[in-house]
Amino acid sequence: MNASAQSLRPDAVLIQAVIAGALSFAHLHDLAEAAGQSGWKAWAYPISVDLLLVAAWRRLRTARRDRSAWTWFVIALTASLGANVATAGLLDLGEVPAWLRFLVAGWPALAFLGGTLLVHTPADPPAPTQPVDEPAAPQVEMHRTDDEPAPEPAATVPELDPAPPQPAPAVPAALLDHARRLAEAHRASTGSPMPADVLSARLGLPAPTTAAIAAQLQLT
Repeated sequence: MNASAQSLRPDAVLIQAVIAGALSFAHLHDLAEAAGQSGWKAWAYPISVDLLLVAAWRRLRTARRDRSAWTWFVIALTASLGANVATAGLLDLGEVPAWLRFLVAGWPALAFLGGTLLVHTPADPPAPTQPVDEPAAPQVEMHRTDDEPAPEPAATVPELDPAPPQPAPAVPAALLDHARRLAEAHRASTGSPMPADVLSARLGLPAPTTAAIAAQLQLT
């Protein structure tokens, strides 16, 4: 009994949606009837507008970047809001202007075109999934019997003699004095020796030459 009572409990949002839908439906009917669409035709206009609005919204739920769906959603929403505003006293329903009669008369063809495009336009292809790495095959240990010959050892690759060290490049005395002054100025301003990378950046010389200068400065 409690479960059925909870399921039948009215929802405020649902009630509000029903009231808003009924009012919008009535406004669209009144506007269509004032524009010369009498009888069942006046009742068909609200259904057409609401169905196009729902179809565009369903399309947007699956394709957010679909410009066509956004276009038809805005068109249907404008038609619904326009009818609500027009029947709020801003428009004399006894003397509907010619342009509004033209829009109401042309709405069926426009709604049919929009619904057809929303239904038959292909959706965006799904993003390709990343391939799943297959687990490696388990390694099976093979036991050799006494009758089987022992495997031959793999051929060893002879080791190559390391290249002889390159001699340090000669550093001119003038360049060494300039580097010494830079190092002394750096020590006087920071209180710590000048790093080799800072000396290289200040001199703008190749790495071997800078390394030779740094080595000589550390010895002197």
